[in-house]
Amino acid sequence: MQYEIKGGSFPVVICQLTRGEQMITEKGSMVFMSPEMDMETTGGGIGKMFSKAFSGEKLFQNIYTARADGMIAFGSSFPGKIIPLTIAPGSEMIVQKSAFLASESDVELSVHFNKKLGAGFFGGEGFIMQRLSGSGMAFIEIDGELIEYTLEDGQQIIVDTGNVAAFEPSVSIDIRQVPGIKNKLLGGEGLFHTVLTGPGKIWLQTMPISSVASAIRPYIPTSSN
Repeated sequence: MQYEIKGGSFPVVICQLTRGEQMITEKGSMVFMSPEMDMETTGGGIGKMFSKAFSGEKLFQNIYTARADGMIAFGSSFPGKIIPLTIAPGSEMIVQKSAFLASESDVELSVHFNKKLGAGFFGGEGFIMQRLSGSGMAFIEIDGELIEYTLEDGQQIIVDTGNVAAFEPSVSIDIRQVPGIKNKLLGGEGLFHTVLTGPGKIWLQTMPISSVASAIRPYIPTSSN
């Protein structure tokens, strides 16, 4: 499979498939495709569907199979970036629930539970994230711009809630209270920050959609009876 990422604020990834190759998406994010693509919607069995419902994933996946050489494009749902990830045994990735866009069929999308309950309940992306494993190319979407860091063993970075997009499984995630009552109540940073500890790579997003929604909410007129 060959691919090319095009576009500015609303990018698309255009995948060139040979006969028999497959791509999977769970968002209905197909933008355009050639007539050689066949689509099949599947839930993956009752157990897997229950797991998806519990994790907030879509219950069904769309599988696109190339009858002959052709192309298919997947687009982001929010201004930002599309990031290609090479998934292989020993090179897995943990991503926020809404980040997965599409992947080759040998990439497996599963539930990832944060080991520390504090990070789950207060860390911004929740107790449940997603793990990409298996083998192949996967594409995730990032809200806003992308910042990448490589943390050394024991090195930490404190991140505002919701800005964690993805990280390698070797990175641990926890939460830390914002110090001081005045800071908590008046600082505008919320009650908790997320703490990522190395070693491993992390990917941060600059404009999480939750922050955008909070910023525009005061300007949305409310209906009155």
